[in-house]
Amino acid sequence: MDLRAELLKSIWYAFTALDVEKSGKVSKSQLKVLSHNLYTVLCIPHDPVALEEHFRDDDDGPVSSQGYMPYLNKYILDKVEEGAFVKENFDELCWTLTAKKNYKPDRNGNSVVSHQDAFKLWCLFNFLSEDKYPLVMVPDEVEYLLKKICTAMNVELNSCELDDYLSQEPQGQGGLTVWQFLDMVNSGRFLRGIEQEAVSMAVEEVYQEVIEDVLKQARSPHGYLWKKGQLRRNWSERWFTLKPSVLSYYMSEERKEKKGSIALDKHCCVEMLPDRDGKRCMFCVKTSSRTYEMSASDTRQRQEWTLGLCPPCAPSPASPPPPRHVPTYCPLPSPSIQTAIRLQAEGKKSLHKDLKQKRREQREQREQRKAAKEEETQRLKQLQEEKERKLQELELLKEAQRQAEILLQEEEQRRRQQHEEMQRTLEIQLQEAEQARASMQAEMVLKEEEAERQRKRILELEDMQERLQEALQQEVKARQDEESVRYAQARLLAEEEEKLKQLMKLKEEQEEYIIKTQLEKQVLKREMENKNKCLEEAQKQLEEVRVNRQRVDQDVMAAQRKLRQASTNVKHWNVQMNRLMHPIGPGDKRTNVSGGGFTGYQSLLSQRDSSLK
Repeated sequence: MDLRAELLKSIWYAFTALDVEKSGKVSKSQLKVLSHNLYTVLCIPHDPVALEEHFRDDDDGPVSSQGYMPYLNKYILDKVEEGAFVKENFDELCWTLTAKKNYKPDRNGNSVVSHQDAFKLWCLFNFLSEDKYPLVMVPDEVEYLLKKICTAMNVELNSCELDDYLSQEPQGQGGLTVWQFLDMVNSGRFLRGIEQEAVSMAVEEVYQEVIEDVLKQARSPHGYLWKKGQLRRNWSERWFTLKPSVLSYYMSEERKEKKGSIALDKHCCVEMLPDRDGKRCMFCVKTSSRTYEMSASDTRQRQEWTLGLCPPCAPSPASPPPPRHVPTYCPLPSPSIQTAIRLQAEGKKSLHKDLKQKRREQREQREQRKAAKEEETQRLKQLQEEKERKLQELELLKEAQRQAEILLQEEEQRRRQQHEEMQRTLEIQLQEAEQARASMQAEMVLKEEEAERQRKRILELEDMQERLQEALQQEVKARQDEESVRYAQARLLAEEEEKLKQLMKLKEEQEEYIIKTQLEKQVLKREMENKNKCLEEAQKQLEEVRVNRQRVDQDVMAAQRKLRQASTNVKHWNVQMNRLMHPIGPGDKRTNVSGGGFTGYQSLLSQRDSSLK
């Protein structure tokens, strides 16, 4: 975790504490005060111009976290230098803002941890929480932190009880918030029967180890180390504190008077020394410029400081085993001077940051294995379901196959019966065909004889056709004559009708003249006489027309007689032809005309009728 991410976690708590209405926005005046305090605790030169420019009053309403982040990154976090400020003061500022609103200890004073210990636990929570917002600490890290605190008090944590508590406590985003964690610690459920002073000492020790990167320090007055001076070469008892890059020593455990420090790098080493000068359990730290000799109280303490001694973390036989899903970490890996040298050689600044990253990687690997296992289980379940479905389909297919076989047998039996019936039918039809062939052969003989007789009949019909054509020509000529006479008669009738019309007109005029007055009578008489003369002439003409008409009628009657005679001839020839068209019996010796002659005669009759029309 880099410095920017650590600072952002604390600032996030301060920002959310200022959001009283929980709308995700904070007023500009509060952000100005917060920014000014951050400038102060982070030892950054104040830039009031940029501050006023960013939070000018003509902006719209309060500012969200997204609106505050550009200013925070550009004017504050980008200017922060590691080691130029006291991080504890920065954390205290953010804790003061957020604790006032969110931290609610027991009002009766029965809280397990003090306000200062709550602040340190809040810092530990921020360090071990996940790098996503809102900040939560996963159950594995909760167990890890509680185990370290319990180990510092030489108390064993009840993992089963912790697991029960975590299962009952509602967890958002997959973990506990810092306020849930503090409530859990203050409940005394896991630190039952332990004095507040012991808890404070344990929290302080874990805080120094995790937050201040104190890898190791003497745990009691009897655990001081003896150090040999460089100039006076005398032995002095000092309180040692180990950090990843330096081994410091003080006059006492209060660490108020620092006597010196040993810079550690990858070129340093630790060696065991034999007992001498009345000192025992000796070892030395060699740097590139000097060798520091020290003496421990016993062999165990020397081994813890030089090589590191990991106390057994296995539970006692009386305690139940931890749940499977909760990993078992070593809560106190007992770092040593050799561990600090290794961290310097690997380029790592903090042991616990490295351990936290490893634990996170282990959780991710465990989650991946769990996901893979669940996926495999799901896949096996799907395969089992698919197998069961296939078996059901197979059973259905077998049943369908049995039904198909039954239907096939029935169909085969039906086909066999149909084949037998068809065979019997074909045999009967074959017999009938044989009989039909015999009868057809007999008919063919009769047909050939009939054909011979028809050929003879055709010759007779052809001869009769020629004679009919001559009679038809005569009939056609008689019809033409009759038509001409009828035309003349029609013309005479038209003239007679015209004359009658004129006569009627004269009569009408005569009547009109009669009706006239007496004065015109003479004139009318003269005119009448004239009209009478004309009438007489018209009557004479009418008589002539009538005579002509009688003569034409006589001609028509003569033509009709000729037509009747021709029709009588045609009927006679039709009778003769019909008699010839009758079939001739076997004993008849007369020859008949074929169907081709009859067709020709019918065509001649059609031509005659058309010409007459």
